[in-house]
Amino acid sequence: MFIGRWQKWHAGHQWLIDQRLKEGKNVLICVRDVMPDKLNPYTCEEVYDNLHKEPLLKEFIKLNLVKVIIIPDIESVNYGRDVGYDIIEHTPPKDIAKIKGRELRNERL
Repeated sequence: MFIGRWQKWHAGHQWLIDQRLKEGKNVLICVRDVMPDKLNPYTCEEVYDNLHKEPLLKEFIKLNLVKVIIIPDIESVNYGRDVGYDIIEHTPPKDIAKIKGRELRNERL
């Protein structure tokens, strides 16, 4: 499960989910229902629709390897003892880590 705003989908996001897909794992992309503002110009419905139009994601969604849902705007992720899943941090290479959705949106304007 990956939780984010995904305002605008970019190579860093793709790299992130690819880490699990290349291990044969299914991926759940959760779109936080944030109020649009200067930093988050898209509604969660627009983000949801945009993700379904992304060429690589579209294929994975079609194959039922990726599912996209909208969730409330949460402030934390919590879990109890021995819940049966792992919490994994993926550290991207420097060229991927420096990608910022805000900068990509500004290039578009």
